[in-house]
Amino acid sequence: MSANRKVIMNRYFWVVMLLVLVGIGIVLKAANIMFRERAFWQVVAERFVNDSVPLPPTRGNILSCDGKLMASSLPEYRIYMDFKAGGKGKDTLLLNHLDEICRGLHTIFPDRSAAAFKAHLLKGRKMGSRNYLLYPKRISYIQYKEAKRLPVFNLNKYRGGFHEQTFNYRKKPFGSLAARTLGDLYADTTQGAKNGIELAFDGVLKGQYGMAHRQKVMNQYLSLATVPPVNGCDVVTTLDVDMQDICEKALVDKLKEIEAEVGVVVLMEVKTGDVKAIVNMDKAGDGNYYEMRNHAISDLMEPGSTFKTASLMVALEDGKITPHTPVDAEKGAWKVANRTMTDHNRNRGGYGKIDATRALEVSSNIGVSKLIVHAYGHNQQQFIDGLRRMSLHQPLHLQIPGEGTPNIRDLKGDVPVTALPWMSIGYGTQLPPINILTFYNAIANDGRMMRPRLVKEVLRGGEVIETFPPEVINPQICSEKTLKEIRAMLLGVVTNGLGKAAKTADFEVAGKTGTAQIWGKSGNTGGHLVSFCGYFPADAPKYSCIVSIQRPKTRPISGGLMAGSVFGKIAARLYAKELQAPLEAAVDSTTNLIPPVKAGDLRQTLFVLQSLKVPVQKGFDTPGSSQVWGTAQPAAAAVALHERRAKEQTVPNVLGMGAKDALFLLESCGLEVRLQGVGRVKRQSIPAGNALVKGQTVRLELENE
Repeated sequence: MSANRKVIMNRYFWVVMLLVLVGIGIVLKAANIMFRERAFWQVVAERFVNDSVPLPPTRGNILSCDGKLMASSLPEYRIYMDFKAGGKGKDTLLLNHLDEICRGLHTIFPDRSAAAFKAHLLKGRKMGSRNYLLYPKRISYIQYKEAKRLPVFNLNKYRGGFHEQTFNYRKKPFGSLAARTLGDLYADTTQGAKNGIELAFDGVLKGQYGMAHRQKVMNQYLSLATVPPVNGCDVVTTLDVDMQDICEKALVDKLKEIEAEVGVVVLMEVKTGDVKAIVNMDKAGDGNYYEMRNHAISDLMEPGSTFKTASLMVALEDGKITPHTPVDAEKGAWKVANRTMTDHNRNRGGYGKIDATRALEVSSNIGVSKLIVHAYGHNQQQFIDGLRRMSLHQPLHLQIPGEGTPNIRDLKGDVPVTALPWMSIGYGTQLPPINILTFYNAIANDGRMMRPRLVKEVLRGGEVIETFPPEVINPQICSEKTLKEIRAMLLGVVTNGLGKAAKTADFEVAGKTGTAQIWGKSGNTGGHLVSFCGYFPADAPKYSCIVSIQRPKTRPISGGLMAGSVFGKIAARLYAKELQAPLEAAVDSTTNLIPPVKAGDLRQTLFVLQSLKVPVQKGFDTPGSSQVWGTAQPAAAAVALHERRAKEQTVPNVLGMGAKDALFLLESCGLEVRLQGVGRVKRQSIPAGNALVKGQTVRLELENE
């Protein structure tokens, strides 16, 4: 028994010893891997990194009603250097071409010297950085392509180390036109949009992120898109770029003339409620005007005399007055309780005895107020109910955020004696300019009140996926009889009253002037609000428009003279824009039509003209496929093409070119471009022939002829 026990113990001993030795071996091997071979196995692990990275979509475009690009996403880049890529061969090549690279970078980015670039690159090389930022700012596509041509940088990123990070930024090709209505994005586009159409339609514009799996094999990353990104949809607005430009220019010219602080213009298509132009201008510290706030939809201010139209319409509809109801406007001053109401001509003796039509034509505060007080003094709430019957109190529920809610208070119970008289002439109520325009548009539209429309459809790949048809707020704001009477009275305001500045030579205009005091928080006057709201042509209304100007400094303060004159210019220019004559009446079968042609790439111009069989006088050579820039001038029987030869390293002449050609030519020279207006280039801020300094900003002013 003892012999067997001894055998068993011997076997047990050797088994234990074997297990101990195996354990020691495992520990030693683990220690070897953890310490001696750690670097080797880390490299092996990095070769098989497999992670998921998001693929960003391209944000959709915002288009005008006729398909012009109003906001689009364009690429910007940050450029980096991997100093470990390519090994010693790349490092030697980099040092051999370092001075050439730095001179090239200075040419592309003139705000930093070649010496500064050299010191920066040597610092990154010493650090051995794999993701070293070469230039602190985002750069354009053209600058990126120029940098990519430099020695070493033109190699594959795994050999040369030069690589980039791509961003999308939002560009508005027409500059300030409707900029506040279009809206803005945050600098970090992942945070989305700030305001305007960009914010309201952010969900369809931004698209959907995709996903890719990235695997590193042999020091290279391979990406495989498992879920492709879905690019954003395009949003088609009701805005018309040409009309927007007409409205903005007419308004800004007047704002500068009268030194006003804020100006608003909204132009609406009568039948549909489509907003064709919306301008919001604020005076900045530099004395220029910019779009900063959407005053047209957000400003809650007392409208003043443009509200008198609504007051008289309520009384006409209720049968309280007729257009010929007499009223005594006295000598320009009327005592109401402890307050005195005045007319603008009280220093000239007032208007005396007039009728309701004349009271509206000359905007008599006393005349309109007396008519309303006499009709509703015993039942003031009936007047408020009449205003609400015309939907003046309703919010418009616009397609963009930020609209103000109209404030028309009740006149029930114990209210001041002065409440109704002053409310009837536009005080004690607050309405945004677009709400007032919506009311006047209903008058022009045979009593049918339309909701203002800013966006009419959403496109994906050119196909309509969602539409926003015109909406009716109120199918009939008043009877046909009242409508006929008030339209005749509004026509009289322009032909016989204070709105004569809005008249045009070719067609009749109807509307109402407005001049109101702006009250400050302390109860003191804070300047004036002058306005004009109406429609044209008066006999067959096509467009309605409101012009609203805050705090003009010149005298006399007048809604008719200031806002009315802007309205008249807009109406006349729109008429000229849409005036068309039949071409057949002007030519016969033997006539050569010589079309107006913009300056630009003459090779493309020649191709188009020859395709249309238009006679051409060619004044340039076409070697190879190089571009030839020049002008096109209509001659007696042909279009004459003349080349513009610019000296090297000088600013090219882009006068007469369209925005596309001018933008391409100047940016290809390394210049930043800012556009204002539409049409052909009429002025460039840096004259042609000046020394070319890359990175400078050239401002181009475009105009339609």
